[in-house]
Amino acid sequence: MSPLVLSNLALVLFAPWFIILGVLFWIYPRQPRDMRRKLFDATALLVALVAFVLTLQWAHGIADRQYGELWPQVLATSLGYGVFLAVISAAWFLRRRWLRNRRG
Repeated sequence: MSPLVLSNLALVLFAPWFIILGVLFWIYPRQPRDMRRKLFDATALLVALVAFVLTLQWAHGIADRQYGELWPQVLATSLGYGVFLAVISAAWFLRRRWLRNRRG
């Protein structure tokens, strides 16, 4: 398998799950749905994706290959997924707080 495909395999495999999480993040809560909210959501999703890709590359570089060829992929996927979830979770809490402050 080519090194380019191997280094991006986690992104390809996780893309459907990231799309599901991204759509749920985008849709809920349904209101308010103004331009600032859309910009916030789009920025949060983009930051989560970029953080995931950067984490994948970093983890591939630091993985100890003495544990086998698959270990870099396992480490990169685990760390990348954790970073993606951390960014989305932080954005969800920030958005929730921001929307509450706008109402009151």
